[in-house]
Amino acid sequence: MRIRGRDKFLRQYHTYIEAGRIIQEATKYKGRWHELFGNDNPIYIEIGTGRGQFISQHAVQNPGINYIGIELEYLLLGRVGHKAEMAGAGKNLVVTPADASRLNDIFAPGEVSRIYLNFSDPWPKNRHASRRLTHEGFLKLYREVLKPDGDLHFKTDNRPLFEFSLNSLAEDDWKLAKITLDLHNSEWAEGNIMTEYEQKFSEQGVPINRLEARPLPKRTLP
Repeated sequence: MRIRGRDKFLRQYHTYIEAGRIIQEATKYKGRWHELFGNDNPIYIEIGTGRGQFISQHAVQNPGINYIGIELEYLLLGRVGHKAEMAGAGKNLVVTPADASRLNDIFAPGEVSRIYLNFSDPWPKNRHASRRLTHEGFLKLYREVLKPDGDLHFKTDNRPLFEFSLNSLAEDDWKLAKITLDLHNSEWAEGNIMTEYEQKFSEQGVPINRLEARPLPKRTLP
């Protein structure tokens, strides 16, 4: 898939590339991300960073964790770089232009400790179900790159997508936890960091669905 807005991005945000905030060739760090960060801290990734509020605040609050934002649109990557600088995020946050379908080209098996999926495109038509980031095809990729004790955190305002995700994860032998249909009025609201979309939806009174999931060994058919 073509990465959108590349030329304009390169003109406007070259300083973030030069500073090492934006990594253009992520594949060369596969299995070697610890070298880029200069430590062996856990790696958390967000697939679809939007404008970067969520991942930037996480990086500021958790300097002992390395964050990698993955975003398909170049121009959004530039905004993430800017927001990270404004928030005071350290060297523990980088972003890279990539498609989620290429995760196993970017990360070695067991290299990632956590995956965040926030307000992903719901792809509502049935014929597009395979594009949903909680479809079994993507879950297979997540299994490959996650550590044995790694997990997935998922938030969405879209109830049909949430129900699809619950079923997809259960069928693929993931252990589900902390499931709520109204995050901001739940026991897990404290400490929740909102994305830009989430903040807008919250102000409109839209309930946010959330879950955590951990891959279990795949069951074998008798």
